[in-house]
Amino acid sequence: MNGGIKEEFSNAWSKPNNAVVQIILINLIIFASARIFKVFFDLSGATDTFFWIFRKLQLPADIGTLLLQPWSLVTYFFTHYDFFHILFNMLFLFWFGRIIQEFLNSKRVISLYVLGGLAGGLLYIFIYNFFPFYADRVADSMMLGASAGVFAIVVGAAVFMPNYTFFLLFIGPVKIKYIAIFYVFMSFIGTTGANAGGEIAHLGGAVVGWLYISQLNKGSDIGGWVISFIQFVKSMFKPQPKIKVTHRSGNRGSSKKSSMSASSASKTPQAEIDAILDKISEKGYESLTKDEKQKLFNASKK
Repeated sequence: MNGGIKEEFSNAWSKPNNAVVQIILINLIIFASARIFKVFFDLSGATDTFFWIFRKLQLPADIGTLLLQPWSLVTYFFTHYDFFHILFNMLFLFWFGRIIQEFLNSKRVISLYVLGGLAGGLLYIFIYNFFPFYADRVADSMMLGASAGVFAIVVGAAVFMPNYTFFLLFIGPVKIKYIAIFYVFMSFIGTTGANAGGEIAHLGGAVVGWLYISQLNKGSDIGGWVISFIQFVKSMFKPQPKIKVTHRSGNRGSSKKSSMSASSASKTPQAEIDAILDKISEKGYESLTKDEKQKLFNASKK
């Protein structure tokens, strides 16, 4: 059994196009670690110390406190404490994230999640500090959870494929655009309730999801810097390979011609890609021909 679990974790990290599972695993590892550490702190009579440390991972509304723990603008959207909180966040991430991952690639799942988390956190801080209604909550308000990033993915998937259908228990087939609209509406009316900060963050993530896919449809990837930054950080921990120069003789002209042919074959006009996406929206992915699936796959790697 141990070997099987180890293999599952290893496969999750070794596959380059598995961002949904990777994000879920990060959240689960942090959640499980926090709860395990809490047991040890409880047994040693240091529960208050645990919560002091745990608060350092949460995002404070108070700007002065934020300046003392700036990392929390990122750590908060990987941190959970309640089981059902992380359960529903990860389920929505899995369901909607797979749509983005399958049709737009893993990198855009990461971009949406990170941008949504950042936007949700910043909107929460802004509104709590500049709207009088929240003035008495600022000093003690802390936020945690992946909801803002998940909302970015949910709304992003709904904007990208609005007529994609989920079959909901006791309800039946429902288009994801209606699911997204329902949850955004519920978050809006909850912005003055007990979980006001979280609901505000949801709206920030939702705006990012809409904006990201809208710009992507126009040919602009506003989340490209997220992937570039992550790759830069990864490169700092990888040993640089030794450069080996070799000379090849033979039919260079034929090789170059073949390379140019493969390159041009991989280029598909945007109008044709849009037509394929419209077909998916209306009839589902399985309605695509093998050639259409290949063209969509090639476009997703750009």
